[in-house]
Amino acid sequence: MRILVTVAGHQVDEETVRLACRMARRKGEGKQPSHVYAVHVVEVNRSLPLSAPVESEVDRGEQILDAAERIASEYGIEIETEMVQARDTGPAIVGEAEEWGADLIVMGLPYKRRFGEFNLGKTVPYVLKNAACRVILFRERLDVHAD
Repeated sequence: MRILVTVAGHQVDEETVRLACRMARRKGEGKQPSHVYAVHVVEVNRSLPLSAPVESEVDRGEQILDAAERIASEYGIEIETEMVQARDTGPAIVGEAEEWGADLIVMGLPYKRRFGEFNLGKTVPYVLKNAACRVILFRERLDVHAD
């Protein structure tokens, strides 16, 4: 099984990577080992060229991917990591999943409110609508952001 896990620097990332690693370990028992691919997307403002260096975001992205590698090593899972620069995160995730041949996308979802209501944002609906493979959402606990 080929599992793509998204990491964005949210609190829920650690649990999301752990979930993907546990799934990879289970699927790999007695069979061909599963592969885990962690992707961090850096959104580039439309006023800049897509290949424009965004140093602070790249440094942050490297830290996020390093954390994913550390978690995977705890599980004895080999993980590939990739930082992608794109205009929008949703299409970048779907494109990476297709290019890599993912069987599953695992996405962490921070508990966000907009106008007092829980909000999925724009990335999750895009991935759910357009991904060719299965998608698992892992929403963080409600009490993390309780007022």
